[in-house]
Amino acid sequence: MMICEMEFEKFKTMQFPRDVYVGHGVLPNIVPVVGRYMRAGSILVVTGNITYNLAGREIEALLTDSGYSVHVIKADKADISNLKNIEEEARDLSIGLIVGVGGGTKIDLAKKSAFDMGVPFVSVPTSPSHDGIASPRASIRNEKLTVSQEASMPIAIIADTYILSKAPFRYLRAGAADVISNLTALLDWKLANRLHGEEYSSSAAAISEYAARELLEKSHMVMEGVEESVWLVTKQILASGTAMAIAGNSRPASGSEHLLAHALEMSNPGASIHGEQCAMGSVVSMFLHGGEWQVLANAYSRMGLSIRAKDYNIPDTVVIKALSTAHRIRPERYTILGEKDISTNAAEKALEITGII
Repeated sequence: MMICEMEFEKFKTMQFPRDVYVGHGVLPNIVPVVGRYMRAGSILVVTGNITYNLAGREIEALLTDSGYSVHVIKADKADISNLKNIEEEARDLSIGLIVGVGGGTKIDLAKKSAFDMGVPFVSVPTSPSHDGIASPRASIRNEKLTVSQEASMPIAIIADTYILSKAPFRYLRAGAADVISNLTALLDWKLANRLHGEEYSSSAAAISEYAARELLEKSHMVMEGVEESVWLVTKQILASGTAMAIAGNSRPASGSEHLLAHALEMSNPGASIHGEQCAMGSVVSMFLHGGEWQVLANAYSRMGLSIRAKDYNIPDTVVIKALSTAHRIRPERYTILGEKDISTNAAEKALEITGII
């Protein structure tokens, strides 16, 4: 009997933050972090007007006082235009490390710029609005839609819970909802594995599910103005980011609920924020999966987060069309939404039953 030897060629890379500081008054840790990972050149701080006053100014002062050359760019939306402007300016300045200070958009611009330029990236969030503060993906809008792209995993994360607690409570609720919505993303991932043979990581899924269920069970502890609540949510946001790093993609935290979220943002931009859209998406997705969607709805209600579209001034017709066509956002990503448009009647019925419209 001959044994045929085949060369094993499977290859995978995983990147994780090397330093994570979460807690009260941790901003000064930016100095030793930069000291460990700084390459030749200067430091670029990507922030916004509001977030500069919250934490960017202090980050700039801490690094300047430590002898580093620091340049600050205050950006707006996370779109292709702003991304190009940041990268052009960064190249002119010979940047060796990028620090993102802000909410989702500023972090996304910073991590994508760092990825494109091949320099280390440090995440300093000022609002716990979604798991992008700790993931290797960036949502960048092109001319037509927002696209999730590969980006740098933060080499370090400095999350000051005192600063995060000053953000509007809406963002904390949204961040918690984004993590809880992992539960439907995991159902979609398993479905794609069974029906299409898509690679599935049980370890990544386990971490993602742990993060989601921790917040689901403790949703009553997500309260306004309580720093402990920020600590609770931020820890699971970081866990969700770790799950994506293990998987090498966003599957552990992005499925049909995110497709609906992106569809809603495209059709009615600015009416709701990402985590709120994910909350709506996860409830209807869980219904389509035949799961206990009421459990999700009740958890969001305990946090004071509405899943009713009208509370965000989103017309019923917009939500119905968004659910019907959301699969088009990422046709390569198989979910419970299938590969063809859901009929208008079916979409309307699902949304009515779950109380979204």
